[in-house]
Amino acid sequence: MRVLIVEDDAETIDFISKALREGGYQVTGARDGAEGLYLALTESFDLLVLDRMLPGLDGLALLETVRKAGKAVPVLILSALADVDDRVGGLRSGGDDYLCKPFAIAELMARIEALLRRGAKPVAENVMRVGDLVVQPQVRGARRGGRALSLQPREYQLLEYLARNAGSVVTRTMLLNAVWGYDFDPQTNVIDVHISRLRQKVDKGFAVPLIATVRGAGYMLRVPD
Repeated sequence: MRVLIVEDDAETIDFISKALREGGYQVTGARDGAEGLYLALTESFDLLVLDRMLPGLDGLALLETVRKAGKAVPVLILSALADVDDRVGGLRSGGDDYLCKPFAIAELMARIEALLRRGAKPVAENVMRVGDLVVQPQVRGARRGGRALSLQPREYQLLEYLARNAGSVVTRTMLLNAVWGYDFDPQTNVIDVHISRLRQKVDKGFAVPLIATVRGAGYMLRVPD
């Protein structure tokens, strides 16, 4: 799930982004209204978290432009403007929910989850199959040999990326960028830890292991003969 945060305060963006990434979301941040509008119109997001008071372009003007462009992305307005008229104005401008600052991160996450559930639409099943492994992006789940795998959000993201590139080597840098949002390798062992956990869930108990380490290169989800 991709989330766009449009907020002029860098600390607030970092605070929210950390919580979202820990929950398995991919996050993009914008510090002003013009940048936020450009991203909202040119890229695909599952949710928009929007501050009202932004430099360059007011949050509500941004929201109204997004709606006029036909974008139905769920929008959570996050603002220090807490009066009833402010909240009503935000919702009438196209917001789906309104949360006042200061806020508790647990409530923010709960509202985001509720908006995503509300906006979910039934779609035809689109699955990836690698041998007896089935990865299901629509429900963020996976099965192997008919057995459901119990995956944490980050483990699922890692497995999905490997499945989308099945049979090809993916480097540490590729994984860090796609799953953790890093543009470089910060000398962390986070990938090794998650790959180890994923192997326990995907390969343990099966005769043919699928997750392979390619020494000096990265990892690969092997396609069985």
